[in-house]
Amino acid sequence: MRKLMTGAIVASLLLVAGTAIAGGDAAAGKAKFAMCMGCHGANGVPTAPTYPQLAGKDAAYISEQLNAFRSGKRDNATMKAMAGGLSDADVANLAAYIGTLPKP
Repeated sequence: MRKLMTGAIVASLLLVAGTAIAGGDAAAGKAKFAMCMGCHGANGVPTAPTYPQLAGKDAAYISEQLNAFRSGKRDNATMKAMAGGLSDADVANLAAYIGTLPKP
């Protein structure tokens, strides 16, 4: 019974998270993405191999990673500084926009 309730709670949280991500404004995310271009490239494909490619990643993944940097769960000084100033709406918007970038 406990596993069933836990599964229901997790499913509910995923539904809420998916709704928040789906509600992101890709146009606003595109404008905010300007601060990401220096490392991740104008189209989500970096020119230096030291930075990860964002093109081709889905919105849920991007949102999860940005929130992990904001919370300190992921440890990268540059990304913590970049993501630290983002609001929940900024994260949703960036995720919505980055989710539209096709994998090269």
